[in-house]
Amino acid sequence: MMMRDDDEEEDQLHQTAVLEQVFGHFSSDDEEEADNHHIAAVLEQVFGNSSSDEEDSDSDNKNWECIKEVKGLCILRNFLSISQQTRLLSSINSENWFTQPSINQAMRFGYQNLPNWAIKLSNSIHHSISSSSSSLFPSNLLQRKPFFDQMITNFYQPGEGICPHVDLLRFEDGIAIVSLESSCVMDFSFEEESVPVLLNPGSLVFMFGDARYVWKHEINRKPGFQSWQGQLLDQSTRTSVTLRKLCSSPST
Repeated sequence: MMMRDDDEEEDQLHQTAVLEQVFGHFSSDDEEEADNHHIAAVLEQVFGNSSSDEEDSDSDNKNWECIKEVKGLCILRNFLSISQQTRLLSSINSENWFTQPSINQAMRFGYQNLPNWAIKLSNSIHHSISSSSSSLFPSNLLQRKPFFDQMITNFYQPGEGICPHVDLLRFEDGIAIVSLESSCVMDFSFEEESVPVLLNPGSLVFMFGDARYVWKHEINRKPGFQSWQGQLLDQSTRTSVTLRKLCSSPST
């Protein structure tokens, strides 16, 4: 799994400190099992919802969801556990990219210029894709090296989103988006058809084929526009990491 090095102890201490702030000091004697369930519930409240909180779970056992209306659009909702989301956000914050309100995007070009955490994230995405069903993703995508060599990290305030677009043709097929913090709805559109997709915290979206080249995608986070199954979504800050591969000869 990704990002499980020496940060684990620091992450555990951070989670313990958060829990103690909310509930006061606690111990794990005879009520250890009950505490574990309680801790998991609290972490979801503090760090966001995630369908998997097992740090040692193997990504081979995670299930990709393919959006049937949009060919080439797949989402892995339990890509990052709550602990992994927390560590990834900590790594992003340590870059000090978003220290001013006017700065909400950071770009890096070239594999050698990617932060170490982004390389680990790329490797984890590649593993999650390559360990899935052999017929789910194009084999040529899995064989390219490096898998990604360009990154965009975006920081969105409540209400901020992205306009409808198709990513530039200077990038190859196969684009990954990791969502953190606030949930949101990403709308995919082609001609008169529109397909909404919920992006939960810790989810991974992978677009290839028609989803990458034909369908536009957008996020309209204006008040009143972000709802899912009839419920308005609580809009807080949102961070996303997009990873792409530059074409060897950029298209014009």
